[in-house]
Amino acid sequence: MKKRMYLEIDSISENENFARVTVAAFVSRLNPTLEEIADIKTAVSEAVTNAIVHGYDGKEGIVYITCEIEENEVHITIEDKGIGIENVDKAREPLYTTKPDDERSGMGFVFMEVFMDSLTVESKISEGTIIRMSKKIGE
Repeated sequence: MKKRMYLEIDSISENENFARVTVAAFVSRLNPTLEEIADIKTAVSEAVTNAIVHGYDGKEGIVYITCEIEENEVHITIEDKGIGIENVDKAREPLYTTKPDDERSGMGFVFMEVFMDSLTVESKISEGTIIRMSKKIGE
């Protein structure tokens, strides 16, 4: 049986920590290691920060977070209805950033990919972005 959690947060930076802690608490029912929970928290943090900083670009919006647990695997979706990503492949390249003046490292997608078992990114200009990540716990 799948277990689900849905969370909607305002697109403000103060909510990034709330999102990562909430997801970690939900995943804790799988009894993850400290490393597994740290990986998940980092990936969620990067995805939510991308939605706030790049998706909404300082404008008001909602970041939608869905978590599903199926057996020993967690599936996390982070979605925004922001400006979208013009070139997803380019955005996923290490060190690429659209905001170099804001001291952004351009490593968000790289961290998500490294810390999770799978990562997909779908985006449409003026419609937003959906990030889907999954991780098996206890492997």
